[in-house]
Amino acid sequence: MSLEDVNDRGLVLLGCGKMGSALLQGWLAQGVNAAAVHVIDPFPSDWLKAQNVSINGALPDDPAIVLIAVKPQMMGDALGALQGFKGDTIFLSIAAGTSIAAFETTFGTSAAIVRSMPNTPAAVGRGITAIVGNKNATPAHLDLSEALLSAVGQVVRLDNEDQIDAVTGVSGSGPAYVFHLIETLAAAGEAQGLPAEMAMQLAKATVAGAGELALQAEETPTELRVNVTSPNGTTQAALEVLMDEQTGFPPLLKRAVKAATDRGKELRG
Repeated sequence: MSLEDVNDRGLVLLGCGKMGSALLQGWLAQGVNAAAVHVIDPFPSDWLKAQNVSINGALPDDPAIVLIAVKPQMMGDALGALQGFKGDTIFLSIAAGTSIAAFETTFGTSAAIVRSMPNTPAAVGRGITAIVGNKNATPAHLDLSEALLSAVGQVVRLDNEDQIDAVTGVSGSGPAYVFHLIETLAAAGEAQGLPAEMAMQLAKATVAGAGELALQAEETPTELRVNVTSPNGTTQAALEVLMDEQTGFPPLLKRAVKAATDRGKELRG
């Protein structure tokens, strides 16, 4: 299956909030025909209304893919609008906390279902999404799902659904960890005498720049860290605090990621 199938058979987008809007913008930029997109959203934004897609209208009988982008607490009511599709429609979920088994209960055990876990940098085209399919999801189904999700960033494929919780702990919740790093780095700079606005500017640019360098450089993050660290210099002094095996980043982040992973398992039941 390909984007041509989407243009021929149609795409249904259930929910067009921040993530749904980012995806839709990416699809249209990729060449998906606006006339092939059917959006179900009770409160369509002005931006959505300007995209020339079908909003809350009649749906195709056999869409190539249905993308489910509603919040978990709205899932039960929203899925009722998706009953009765025929053929080999793919059901692709970007909703956190709803398992493949739950979708199979709604759409049937013969349905092709792909579950994914994106993250919020998708809003600026720099997200990363993990996907995994049920037993009915063919390589072609996964290829199409990846093609659509790559509109907002990178895509990785999981071996099994159980890995979703760890993905949530690392990349799903991870942007919040980075935002908190920016907050605390700026506050630390201010504590050393920098003006608040300047400290925040320095912190934002440093985190964003270092992240981009890590993505683009041939060196590993470990090598990049070593390159910045002069013996007995200022960076080494800071890293001796941050890399402490008792109180530094290593144990702290292990605990944080484990806490998020464990909570994901609890929410999934």
